[in-house]
Amino acid sequence: MALKITEECISCGACEPECPNEAISEGEEIYIIDPDKCTECVGAHESSRCVEVCPVDACVADEAHKESREQLLEKWKKLHPGETPAVT
Repeated sequence: MALKITEECISCGACEPECPNEAISEGEEIYIIDPDKCTECVGAHESSRCVEVCPVDACVADEAHKESREQLLEKWKKLHPGETPAVT
């Protein structure tokens, strides 16, 4: 399932450079995650990088975008055509 950034975000920007899919961008008040690009780092890392680096735990599961690990890996493959996933 894609992740989202909650209102607890302090706009520190720590998460944005960590995203291997460029799914995180600066919104009007807080950073936001594009659910069409978020794979929870499946395909790139063992765990979600934004969750690991967020100092206020504002990166959480987005219940509105439930996906299996297999679906997230397929999304990663579409975002990175011709590449081999580092983690499956």
